[in-house]
Amino acid sequence: MATSPFVTPDWLYQHLSAPDIVVLDASWYLPAQGRDAKAEYRAAHIPGAIRFDLDAMSDTESPLPHMLARPEVFASKMRALGVGDGAQVVVYDGMGLFSAPRVRWMLRTYGMRDVVLLEGGLPAWLAAGYPTEEGEGRPRDRRHFTARLDGSAVADADDVARALADGGAQLVDARSGPRFRGEEAEPRPGVRPGHMPGAKNLHYAALQANGRLRDETSLRAAMAEAGVDLDQPVITTCGSGVTAAIVSLALETLGRPPRALYDGSWSEWGSDQQRPVETGPTR
Repeated sequence: MATSPFVTPDWLYQHLSAPDIVVLDASWYLPAQGRDAKAEYRAAHIPGAIRFDLDAMSDTESPLPHMLARPEVFASKMRALGVGDGAQVVVYDGMGLFSAPRVRWMLRTYGMRDVVLLEGGLPAWLAAGYPTEEGEGRPRDRRHFTARLDGSAVADADDVARALADGGAQLVDARSGPRFRGEEAEPRPGVRPGHMPGAKNLHYAALQANGRLRDETSLRAAMAEAGVDLDQPVITTCGSGVTAAIVSLALETLGRPPRALYDGSWSEWGSDQQRPVETGPTR
């Protein structure tokens, strides 16, 4: 598989029947987007694609959304999907580039190396005229999956607090400007508006166009406008750890992979009354 984090629809179509290729439909939507990922999968998905339910595959015992499950729990869930060691995984979503980067980050954090994204996602596949199938999907035989959690890829609240205190890493928040500045209420109950003191705001939408990641020049310009120093370590964050992975992906494509992704993100920090919160623009 290519070293790029992306493969094209043409490449996937040509390799779709390869025995070691596994395609995951990782579509997930915010409530405000008004879309039903499960229903959309049943209506049309890439032939042979397995539905990867982001909520179900995360830590269902945590009060926080989308937290990484314990390795043994995640491994069990992956075996049940029929995804095992040695698979070459292609991940896509229904928006082109939204939830798929989070799922790729999850899989790589659990030790899978051959994980790429379908460039342009399902919209690009459809635009190329390639076929889809409907229904619940074809069941796959259980496969052994070994979860080797890379703890260095995951930041917790204390890691973030230390980075803010000692300047050891930049915090880059992928939420929208109004949410970052505290001008809009957070969508989750009990979560304060605002941002971590000293964090930088880089809305994930500034990094993409038409369901694809922007070109290198545009990515560098967006980083510079947000005040991100590509020569310094970065911890990415967002509302619940999903769109932070888009910022992480952009940094990776620029040859500056982030130090870590803050898994709890603002859902955790903003709900912890002991953590400091700022409103307004980045200082």
